[in-house]
Amino acid sequence: MKLYDRAENIKKIIQSEIDYIPDAAVVLGSGLGAFANEIAVDAEWNYCDIPGFPVSTVAGHAGKFIFGTIGGKKIAAMQGRFHLYEGYSAEEVTLPVRVLQLLGVKNFIVTNAAGAINLSYKPGDLMIIKDHIGLFCPSVLTGENDERFGTRFPSMSETYSRSLIHIAEKAAENSKTDVKAGVYCYCKGPMFETPAEIKFLRTVGADAAGMSTVPEVTAAVHAGMNVLGISCMTNMAAGILDQPLTHQEVMETGRAVEKKFSAFLKEIIRLI
Repeated sequence: MKLYDRAENIKKIIQSEIDYIPDAAVVLGSGLGAFANEIAVDAEWNYCDIPGFPVSTVAGHAGKFIFGTIGGKKIAAMQGRFHLYEGYSAEEVTLPVRVLQLLGVKNFIVTNAAGAINLSYKPGDLMIIKDHIGLFCPSVLTGENDERFGTRFPSMSETYSRSLIHIAEKAAENSKTDVKAGVYCYCKGPMFETPAEIKFLRTVGADAAGMSTVPEVTAAVHAGMNVLGISCMTNMAAGILDQPLTHQEVMETGRAVEKKFSAFLKEIIRLI
């Protein structure tokens, strides 16, 4: 079955319970899923109960598609995402974006846990993504282009919406949240990067590194959505500190910033 048909079938399942177009959709990254607990839920589905939907296999990704209200706005929230390193295809990783596209969603907020490359950053910092380096990510648009989703050659000159970045900056001011703004670099994973790789990425202008986001963002831009990206620095990248990196550290830092992250994200949604 073609991707469009798979997305259309899932859209119909959701529309059997939901009769509105969400004002925004949010993808919650590793350790950041607690934000979903603040949503007044209208309907939710476990990923495993949605026909043809992938299932999250990584700790910290609960695996739920949630629709409801927060900050006075209707939203769709993905409590957990899919990664290419899990063995999923590009179509499977981006299927949720296509479902949201067919539901009519225009504002797409993607969050992630990232390793801080910028030496002025520290664990727990939040960074608005102003651009990304996706050269190490296989293109999720490879293959026959379905014009119903978007053009063959989408422009990435404004990947992250200037208007949504402005809203995020205002939300940071309103919620008294100290945020950075920088460049996110996609790395393949699931292994953490080497110190030499991090040194190289710093040299070419990356402020943070992670193993997600670029596939979904590429699909969202292809779909004509307005995109906002937020990274939580859950660890210092390899070689900065004399210690090994672990996913446990990522999870612990995510839990430590839950309140700050939730207040910031809630204010962003309120302002959209």
